[in-house]
Amino acid sequence: MDAVVKRLLREAGQTYAEEAGIPLKDQPSALFKLLVLSNLLSARITAQIAVAAARELFEAGGGTARGLERMSWQERVDALGRGHYVRYDESTSTRLGGTAELAQRKYGGDLRRLARDSGRDPERAAEMLREFPGIGPTGVDIFFREAQAVWPWLRPYIDEQVRKGAERLGLPTDPKELAGLVPDKDVARLSAALVRVARDKKLADSIKNGGKDGR
Repeated sequence: MDAVVKRLLREAGQTYAEEAGIPLKDQPSALFKLLVLSNLLSARITAQIAVAAARELFEAGGGTARGLERMSWQERVDALGRGHYVRYDESTSTRLGGTAELAQRKYGGDLRRLARDSGRDPERAAEMLREFPGIGPTGVDIFFREAQAVWPWLRPYIDEQVRKGAERLGLPTDPKELAGLVPDKDVARLSAALVRVARDKKLADSIKNGGKDGR
């Protein structure tokens, strides 16, 4: 089991935040960027396109609530288009504008206030996250899976996608047992890796077989 987990982290253990260029910290900009990324990843679109679109938005100045709110609707559409997020670009631009407005109005652009106002209770925090346009149960799962790296009160956050990946590799599906396979600081990485495994059978087979299939 240890060998499988080591291969898993080595081959697929980059968090989606890291892939999008977000150095995840318990800071306003990083947490807001994660919220935007979670929104983009929630759509029926590939993770690679969602990550590329997030990078384009951030580079265009949308990496803070204030910055994203100041962008025009068309500027957001254009940034999404550069990331090839074209199928949902117009509706997503509208949602992201609403997200930025709510983040500014309710939290002053600082999602650490959401953690504080929820009493660091995961269920209450999930309810508050779902107030953002486009964030439903899937978006909450994505945000919490990644945010547990900097919000210890969420750990271990193991959702259905993570359990599906664990099952494919023959790893425990009990949240505490699964999280116990790695240091606390790596639970978010483990979760991201298992989501990739859940979505990619070839990757799962490669990790189970020690890379013998040539991957």
